[in-house]
Amino acid sequence: MSWLLLALAIVTEVTGTIALKFSQGFTQLKPSLVVVTAYITSFSLLGLSLKGIDLGIAYAIWAGVGSALAAIAGVFLFQENLGVVKAVSIALIVVGVAGLNLAGRTSGM
Repeated sequence: MSWLLLALAIVTEVTGTIALKFSQGFTQLKPSLVVVTAYITSFSLLGLSLKGIDLGIAYAIWAGVGSALAAIAGVFLFQENLGVVKAVSIALIVVGVAGLNLAGRTSGM
């Protein structure tokens, strides 16, 4: 259940970040309301996920996967450039998150 809550926290954080771009510096009401709602929801879900996931692991995954998804969303939604360095960096984030997840599962052995 904790992992599902973490996944939902990531989705809502990325939703809030995308809405932040659409809010145009909080000058647009609807996207601004989505930002506030999504971030409150994301932090709440992250907090709940910490009942079953170590803080360092949960936060690293939340921040890392959220950053990677936000960068990918920027490419598709806002036609941001995806150069080789950016693509490799996103891949490194994913590898790092996978490594942390693996380390968290094996550290008790």
